[in-house]
Amino acid sequence: MMPLSMAKMGETVTIRKIGGKDEVRQHMAELGFVVDETVTVVNEMGGSLILQVKDSRIALGKALAAKIMF
Repeated sequence: MMPLSMAKMGETVTIRKIGGKDEVRQHMAELGFVVDETVTVVNEMGGSLILQVKDSRIALGKALAAKIMF
């Protein structure tokens, strides 16, 4: 497994694991980041990743993206 922060622009991956404290995992789930969900890296800007999850685009910092494994 690799962290989402290592995914390249345009790459679509499937989430396999989400690490961190319970509060972090709950927040990620509320944003749509759940196991077996596909995520596309749309762009990388200033240390953040712009991600397509379901019908939403969400910006995540690299530290938070590192907790999502694919």
